[in-house]
Amino acid sequence: MNDANPPPIRPTLDAADLLAAAARVARAPVGPAPEGGVHVGVDLGTAYVVVVAVAGDGTPLAVASRFASVVRDGVVVDFAGAVALVRELVAEVEDRLGRTLTTAATTYPPGVALSEVRACRYVVEGAGLVCTRLVDEPTAANAVLGIRDGAVVDVGGGTTGIAVLADGEVVAVEDEATGGTHVSLVIAGHHGISLEEAEARKTDPDQQPALFGVIRPVFDKIATIVARHLADHTVDTIHLVGGTAAFPGIEAVVAAGTGLTVEVSPHPLLVTPLGVALHDPGEAHAHLHEPLEIRHG
Repeated sequence: MNDANPPPIRPTLDAADLLAAAARVARAPVGPAPEGGVHVGVDLGTAYVVVVAVAGDGTPLAVASRFASVVRDGVVVDFAGAVALVRELVAEVEDRLGRTLTTAATTYPPGVALSEVRACRYVVEGAGLVCTRLVDEPTAANAVLGIRDGAVVDVGGGTTGIAVLADGEVVAVEDEATGGTHVSLVIAGHHGISLEEAEARKTDPDQQPALFGVIRPVFDKIATIVARHLADHTVDTIHLVGGTAAFPGIEAVVAAGTGLTVEVSPHPLLVTPLGVALHDPGEAHAHLHEPLEIRHG
């Protein structure tokens, strides 16, 4: 790979420790950023927009996130709202670190149209950052997980993205609409409540057991999507990431539907945002006027 497209940062921490560190800074800032480069990831999710900053060795420095409805099924539907929200989250991270952020990499669901991929870039640029990379969501996640063989399945708010890896290389990426927002819609419809209240109940550990039977059909559909896209690949283990992967019991449903071993990453909501931050090469490789290559891996 040439200097224009350097590989993602290889963190000094293993995946579990890296995600635990990200969870800690999501709750409380680490203080002023250390000397050296700061690398930023922007994850434009259907349910949550997340901005992550990491140090040059991949250590998480700050995480800021908001529940939002600016993206639907991987498509930016409120461009002005998305720009304003990213700008707000970037300012929050800058305040925590005492540094001005200038660059960021961002994600996109692998199944969306090229115009929608470009929209993700334009949101980042509209927020005042140079967009250095566009990376599909499951590939971004694997920068954290470091899976060599298997499948990374990112169950996001609007879509389920799948990356198949062999010998450390991404050999296939797929994506279909169905994710956490569909789960929330089912809860809202069943109980006659707002989407916001459904989201709150979905993420409340005390209410999750009673909700499982209601939302099980959505998990079955996710399992069917994964099984169909993996049918032509040799995969032994599925690694689940994304906020929906945190719901207890989803791994058993996906395992039953695919016949494969399923593992849920620690802090699954943070995996993809952290992974895309690792793809930001920083100011030295910023593309201000050059066309960005849309790529995975």
